[in-house]
Amino acid sequence: MYTKQPPSIPKPHSVSYFSVLESHPFPCFCHLASSPSPSPSPSPSFHPSSLIRSFMPIGSAMATAPRHVSPVRNPLRHRPSSPLNPLAARLHSAAHIHATTATAITTVVSTRTHLSNLDRLLQKKQPVAPPPPPQPAPDPVVEDDRDPRDSPFSFSVLHRTGSCLLNALNLPSALFLPSSSTQQAEEISPRSLTHLRRLLSNSNRQSPRGVIAPRWHQYHGAADWDGLLDPLDHDLRRELIRYGEFAQATYHAFHSNPTAAPPDRPRAVVLPDRSYRVTRNLFATASVELPPWVDTVAPWMMTATPTSWVGYVAVCDNEREIQRMGRRDIVIALRGTSTCLEWAENFRTWLVPIDEEEQEAEEEESSEGEQTEKPRGTVPKVECGFRSLFKTAGPDAPSLSSMVAEEVRRLMEQYAGEELSITVVGHSLGAALAVLVADELAASVSPHVPTAVFSFGGPRVGNQAFADRVERRAVKVLRVVNAHDLVTRVPWVLPARTDGYAHVGRELRVDNRMSPYLRPDADAACCHDLEAYLHLVDGFMATNCPFRSDAKRSLARLLSQQGTNVKELYVSKARDLRLRPAGSFARCNSGQLPSPSSTC
Repeated sequence: MYTKQPPSIPKPHSVSYFSVLESHPFPCFCHLASSPSPSPSPSPSFHPSSLIRSFMPIGSAMATAPRHVSPVRNPLRHRPSSPLNPLAARLHSAAHIHATTATAITTVVSTRTHLSNLDRLLQKKQPVAPPPPPQPAPDPVVEDDRDPRDSPFSFSVLHRTGSCLLNALNLPSALFLPSSSTQQAEEISPRSLTHLRRLLSNSNRQSPRGVIAPRWHQYHGAADWDGLLDPLDHDLRRELIRYGEFAQATYHAFHSNPTAAPPDRPRAVVLPDRSYRVTRNLFATASVELPPWVDTVAPWMMTATPTSWVGYVAVCDNEREIQRMGRRDIVIALRGTSTCLEWAENFRTWLVPIDEEEQEAEEEESSEGEQTEKPRGTVPKVECGFRSLFKTAGPDAPSLSSMVAEEVRRLMEQYAGEELSITVVGHSLGAALAVLVADELAASVSPHVPTAVFSFGGPRVGNQAFADRVERRAVKVLRVVNAHDLVTRVPWVLPARTDGYAHVGRELRVDNRMSPYLRPDADAACCHDLEAYLHLVDGFMATNCPFRSDAKRSLARLLSQQGTNVKELYVSKARDLRLRPAGSFARCNSGQLPSPSSTC
C-alpha cells in the first residue's frame, strides 16, 4: 500500500559567507525574476507588499535552502565567477535585472546597502583583530608605474567603505586600495619606474630637434633673445644643451691625455654631434711666473708646461643639419681652468687694456712718469690673466688669438658664398676667453658674419667700456648663470671705483635648488659644474616655475661627478638598479689640477 511520506526537513548547516553568496548573489532579490510565482495565476499588477515579502533579511535568507536558477535563463552560465568577487556578482545581478521588468526594484535597494548589511553581519561573527604594532616609516621608493593622483576616481570613499570588508575576508588591502603613504615635497620622484630607470641609465635620450631655419637669427641672438628666455623656448633650450656639450667635449679630450704635445700632434676629439668635424686644435699659453717658494712647497708645479690644449674649431658639414639650422655653423669651443698655471692666471685680477696699442701707451706713460688725463672708464680693459692666456704665444705654438683668427679666416674663404654663423661656447675660464675671441673676430675677421657667445658659469671679463665695445661690434652674448655659482660673481666690483668689472650681454638665470634631484645644500663645486648647468637648463621652464617633469637628460653623469650632491633617494635607487656609473677620467698629473668638470 502506498503511503505518502512526510516532507524531509533539511539539516541545519553552519552559516558562512560563502553560503550567503550562494543563496543570495548581489543583490539578494535577483531570484524574483527567475523563479516561478507560488500562485497558480500571476497577479495582473505589481503590489508593494510583494516587494517587501521578496526582499527578506539576510539572516532569514541564510536559514533557507538556496533556490535553483535555471541554467537556460542564466546568461552568464558560460562564465563562472568567484563568489569573492563583488564586481562579478554585481554584473550578474545587473544582467538579470536588465532582462526583466524589475527595474523599479533597483531604485529601492542598492548594492551599497547590501554591502553595508553584509559588513555589519560579518563584524558580529568575527572578532576584531588587535591593531598591529607601529612600524617605522619606510623610505620613499618609486615602485609603482602609475601615480594615484593621475586616477580620475576618488579613493577616499572606497577606502572608508571597503576596508572593513577586506579585513573581515582576510584579504590584503593593497590589492584593492591605494597606498596611503605620502612622500615629502622635496623628494618627489618620477612617476614611472621606467622613466627613472632611463634617467639613471648612461644612455642620453635627447629631445628631438626642430627645424629652426626660419628663425635661426633669433636663436642666434639677433634680437637679444627677446621673448625666448622667460619662459625658455624649447628650441633654444635644445640649442643651448647642444652647444654646452661641445664645451663638455673639451674637458673629455683634455683629461684623457693632459700631457699631450702641442700642435705637432693633433688631439682626437669625440664630438657629441656627428654633423660637425674638428678642423683645428687650439692652445693657450700662460705667461705667469711662479715664485721660488713654490718649488719647495709643490715642486710638481714647477714642471708644468706653460702651453696646454684648450679647445678646438669645428664646422658643420652635414647637409641635412645645415638645412635644419638654415646656415653653416662654425663652432669654437673652449674649456675651463684645468692646470696650475691657469689657476695662477685667474688670480691676476687687475684690469689692463685689451688693445696692444693702448697697453703700450699706458706702459710708456707710466715709465716716463707722465699721466695723461683720460676720463675714467673710457678705455676698454679686461682682466690681466685672461688677456695673458689669450694673447701670449708659446715657444712652439702661436697665441690663441692668432690660431682662432687664422682658422676662421680659412673656413670663410673655403665656404665663401654660403650663409655662415660663428658660435663661440665656453665654460668658466673658457667663457671668459670666448668673449675675447668673439670680440676680436667681429672686429677684424668676420664683421659681417653673425657672431654669438654661449657661456656657462662665466666670470666677469672686463670693465663697462669693454662691454659697450662688444655690444657695438654686434656680438651677441648669452650667459647661463646659476644663482648660487660663486664664479659668476668674480672678480668682485669695488664700489669705490667707477672703473670696475661689468658683465656682458643677456643673462639666463637658473637655480640648482629648483632641481628635484640635487640637494638644496649643494656645494660650490656642484653649483659650478658644467654637467649640473646642462641638467638645470634641461629642466628650466621659467623663473619661479618647478622643474620640467619631462626632462630627458640622463642623471648618470651627474651621479658620477656630483654623487654627494644628489639626493640619497636617487643614489640608492641607482644602486638598487645596479646601474654602472659613467666612467671617470684619470686625475691630472704633471702639474695639472682637476677642474669642476674634470670627470664625465
